[in-house]
Amino acid sequence: MKLDSKLPKLTILQEVESYIKEAGYHIIDQDFSRPWGGFFVLDETQVAKFIAQYFPQLSIDDIQITQKLSPKFLVVAPHQRLSWQYHFRRAEIWTVVHGPIAVAISATDEQGEYQTYQAQEVIELPTGTRHRLIGLDQWGLVAEIWQHTDVSNPSDESDIVRLQDDFGR
Repeated sequence: MKLDSKLPKLTILQEVESYIKEAGYHIIDQDFSRPWGGFFVLDETQVAKFIAQYFPQLSIDDIQITQKLSPKFLVVAPHQRLSWQYHFRRAEIWTVVHGPIAVAISATDEQGEYQTYQAQEVIELPTGTRHRLIGLDQWGLVAEIWQHTDVSNPSDESDIVRLQDDFGR
């Protein structure tokens, strides 16, 4: 997969889409309109395969909080940042597929320094943990699992509390 920082966003997202499909995953939703990049949501029936491929050090029993897990890919553009945020109804586990990327993490609303993560490194974000994904000099690709904490009200895109956002959302 070629994620050259000079390539336009649409080309990068199409390249990632091809990568996902060639790996045998079924994309059920995607969003190319995010100002920081985009994302792909995968069929939840493929979560065991996704965990085995992107989180081989973990078992499904290690990851499962409730019976619902949602696999997803995040694509972050060079020098872009997702919002400084947290969630009420999910925890997240990320593996860097293509990087490096940076992540700021805090237990409080104050964003501190960020840490750089390389390909294959894992980031765990418990429910309520403040976090921000940051693109560095190249496109970043992150495999993400949503660990839904409320089975009767699973998390969705509206379960984002934005503390700061570069795009005014």
